[in-house]
Amino acid sequence: MTQDYKILMVDDHPMIIEGYQNTLLATKKENQNLTIDIAHDCDKAFQLIEKASLNQESLYDICFFDISLPTSKDGSITSGEDLAKLARDYLPNAKVVILTMFNESFRILNIIKEINPEGLLIKSDLTSSELAEAFQHILADPPYYSSTVNNFLKTIASNDIFLDEVNRKILHLLSQGIKTRSLRDYINLSMSAIEKRKKQMKELFLVEDGKDETLLNEARKKGFL
Repeated sequence: MTQDYKILMVDDHPMIIEGYQNTLLATKKENQNLTIDIAHDCDKAFQLIEKASLNQESLYDICFFDISLPTSKDGSITSGEDLAKLARDYLPNAKVVILTMFNESFRILNIIKEINPEGLLIKSDLTSSELAEAFQHILADPPYYSSTVNNFLKTIASNDIFLDEVNRKILHLLSQGIKTRSLRDYINLSMSAIEKRKKQMKELFLVEDGKDETLLNEARKKGFL
């Protein structure tokens, strides 16, 4: 019995999408029929999502979103994460797959928490064979995470150190070169509250010299960055 799947692929690099298309079409099962729509920016992708949602016969079964995309013209959709959230609303039965170059632990955790995708693939992990394996796995038994994501989640699971989302964000921002005095621009906390959290983390990670760089190094060793 033939199984028809309608797929949306969104990436701003045409050659990458062509590679994805060719891989899926070349490795699909004999009884699978794939129809693939493509978009290179947020505006086109949202048009396709909205159009599909209005026709029950053309709903997408699976949507692939790159994270880094040109922002929509009105500025309301800024990334593949935004598109994924819209897809959840407009196409509640569609499986969502995120593809990204970002491999920082904070970004990985944020994507899983905010979107809970059926697939999360780090591009540096991706080969044609892994994309083909991921596609079939996501159709049959999601979720599918690529090796970097799995390794990170295993590290976190084996850790006896717990950091809430705010502390993870502080670490992430510090690791990106943001100075402590500028953290209030990104986090809705007073400077004293931020300093208190940093002090607690330094105690948690046994940072004896009090330096932020030492804190970041210890957080990396434990898999938090």
